[in-house]
Parts: sequence; structure tokens; C-alpha cells
Amino acid sequence: QVQLVESGGGLVQAGGSLRLSCAASGSIGSINAMGWFRQAPGKQRELVAAISSGGGTNYADSVKARFTISRARNTWYLQMNSLKPEDTAVYYCNAGYAGTGWRNYWGQGTQVTVSS
Repeated sequence: QVQLVESGGGLVQAGGSLRLSCAASGSIGSINAMGWFRQAPGKQRELVAAISSGGGTNYADSVKARFTISRARNTWYLQMNSLKPEDTAVYYCNAGYAGTGWRNYWGQGTQVTVSS
């Protein structure tokens, strides 16, 4: 199984920036897509951004023009600019595979807290 470890979260003031990293290890296989999800207290987990193996990207409407997803061989990133208090959440990464979709696995996540 693939192991995913998120890092880079922290406390930042509104308008600030953070860069999250996701490191994949173990039985990685052929990843078709890499994604970032987030879950705020009392809310459902949502897909924030995804990037395909070919480089195509998708973003949630709430983060377009503010967040950028990128990737290396076994690592993907989420550059978060112009952060807002409503971005406060635990952020998780995941790997998608052709035919099976997102892995049924979630790491510890990394906490992002944006203060007013």
C-alpha cells in the first residue's frame, strides 16, 4: 500500500501563505492523480485540488486563483496564497489510481489555521 505523509501546515494570518507537501512511499504503483482534500470542524471532507499524471489540474471554486497544486515524482504540493479564515481545516493528500479512484487511505493530515 502507498503511504502518504502531509507536512507544512501551521498558523498564519489572513492574507498569508503556506506550502503543503505530500510525500508518497511504499507500494506507490502507477499514480494517475494526486489530490489535496480538507476537512474543517463539523464539515464534510472536500476535494480542494487535484493534478493528473499528465499535468492537468482541477480546483474547488473556493480556492481558484489562490491555491496551486504541483508535483514531483513521488511528492505533491499545495501552494496556498491569500489565505482566509475559512481555509482553516485539516488538509489531507491522496493518490488516485485508474480504475479504482482515490485510495481508501488517509494519513494524519496537517493542520492549517488562518487567523483574522
